[in-house]
Amino acid sequence: MFRFFENLVDPYASYTQTDTPPRKLWPFLAEYLRPFRIVFLATCLASVANAVGDVVLIWYVGHIVDYLAIGTPVQVWAAHGLEISLVGLAVLLIRPLIGGAGVALLHNTILVNFATMMRWRAHAHVLRQPVGWFESDFAGRIANRIMQAPTAAGDAVFQTFDAMAFASVMLIGSAFMLASADIRLLLPLVIWLIAYLLLMRWTLRRAGPASQAASNARSAVTGRVVDAYTNIHSVKLSAHHDRELDYAKETIEGSRQAIANEMRIITKMDVVLTFINGLLIVSIIGWALGLWYQGMASVGTVAAASALVLRLNNMTYWIMWSTSNLVQSLGVVQEGMETITHPITLVDAPKARDLDFRDGLIEIDHVSHHYGRGSGGLDRVSLTIRPGEKIGLVGRSGAGKSTLVKLMLRFYDAEQGQIRIDGQDITQVTQESLRRQIGMVQQDSSLLHRSVRDNIKYGRPEASDAQMTLAAKRAEAHDFILALQDPQGRTGYDAHVGERGVKLSGGQRQRVTLARVILKDAPILILDEATSALDSEAEAAIQAALFNVMTGKTVVAIAHRMSTIAAMDCIVVLEDGQVAEQGTHAELLTLGGLYARFWARQSGGFIGLEEAAE
Repeated sequence: MFRFFENLVDPYASYTQTDTPPRKLWPFLAEYLRPFRIVFLATCLASVANAVGDVVLIWYVGHIVDYLAIGTPVQVWAAHGLEISLVGLAVLLIRPLIGGAGVALLHNTILVNFATMMRWRAHAHVLRQPVGWFESDFAGRIANRIMQAPTAAGDAVFQTFDAMAFASVMLIGSAFMLASADIRLLLPLVIWLIAYLLLMRWTLRRAGPASQAASNARSAVTGRVVDAYTNIHSVKLSAHHDRELDYAKETIEGSRQAIANEMRIITKMDVVLTFINGLLIVSIIGWALGLWYQGMASVGTVAAASALVLRLNNMTYWIMWSTSNLVQSLGVVQEGMETITHPITLVDAPKARDLDFRDGLIEIDHVSHHYGRGSGGLDRVSLTIRPGEKIGLVGRSGAGKSTLVKLMLRFYDAEQGQIRIDGQDITQVTQESLRRQIGMVQQDSSLLHRSVRDNIKYGRPEASDAQMTLAAKRAEAHDFILALQDPQGRTGYDAHVGERGVKLSGGQRQRVTLARVILKDAPILILDEATSALDSEAEAAIQAALFNVMTGKTVVAIAHRMSTIAAMDCIVVLEDGQVAEQGTHAELLTLGGLYARFWARQSGGFIGLEEAAE
């Protein structure tokens, strides 16, 4: 039975992705509500049926009281026994069926699948964001919004059906029942309803912004805390325990103040609600007693009116809390929308095709990119890298080396100029097909918090274990991998490496990354300080493996170590975002320019890149 309700909606069903999701709340939610339309209708009908059943049951209890008041037990049973038995049977059988269907639709269909679908689609959207978008925010805050917003949206849907639909029918049914006893009993109910709606309006107008502020504050706390945990080595190394506590305390206190403001609103609402509910109880029960005293109402009417008003009293707290929770949930959704609905700014061209890779000719044609700042980055760089050619990029920090690599990978789109591979503008081919042809080893070799096997096979998931092991051996990683064991007892290639690979040394992480690139076997290879984290002995072994891997590939290497740079077919010296020099190692030494000065100032095998310009 549970599986039937859980499978009524497929949260992973295909859908039309958009680069610009709606930025307003209701159009945004409408996209997610559409697959649930039939389920919502059925849930609404079940909620209405449950509410009608409750009102009818209270009304019928009043009739039973009247039966008991005008006859002996034998007479009452003789006249109404069958009727009472049938009502009891309906309460035992029909009511649970209707109620169970409504609860199953709400809990097992909507709550299980709605947040799941929203989280799945939100994650899919965020993954499509360019690298620069992630560099501008805390990973913890992004993840927090992806987790919180769908849950809050699911809660909002739950509150709508569990409270709003039920309460609306309950209120209408109560009005009809009171009116059937005496039309004048409607007057205190109407006056109370006006006061209740005014109170609800006052609460919602304040609770919404307060909830969004509290949600923002919680996300800020998460961002700072996760930032500290992610960089725990820097925190410990710098002995900044107290500084990090103070840094976190600032946002934690901001969160406390935001929550306190939100709770003040709730407390004021609760006190006023208790007062107006007291007026409702006294006025309706008092009026019903007055009508009974005058002979204008039966004992059953007084009993039913009393039961009904007490039911309304209890329900109003539930409804007010549900409404407040609804608004709070919508506030969390709105805060999450700042991330979930952010437009995708770097997209494939409308008719983009897969890159038709043939030889590996790379042409960089008058490329400029300043990250929107007007300075820094690259300025009108032109460069041709022939198929199979190996070039080294040299320059001081900030000269534009990493920017050039990021543009080649299309992590950003160049502000001016064009980059072509085998004559194809990389902005006119699909991003995935472009990056499938490029392997890269970075200076900061961050790994996924998964097994070593998963990390290496990330380069080519369909590869066999034998191919994976061969790649690890070529990267000088196989031996240390076999000796690994994680806290859960997994060993070797099954051992997990921790977040960002923190359970491995820097050299071990880099060798696992090298193994991944070797397994990928892409025709274009980018090395960004690929051996910087290795000791001299390991570097010599890795260099030999790298040169084997470079065979037949187009290679771009950013490096400071002379052993890497000097062996390149061509060396390009970048200075202030422009190509200052270009040639072989011998030619640039003969030239006597920047490269020659870097070479002359080398220390311990590194070029003196931090020297001041002369």
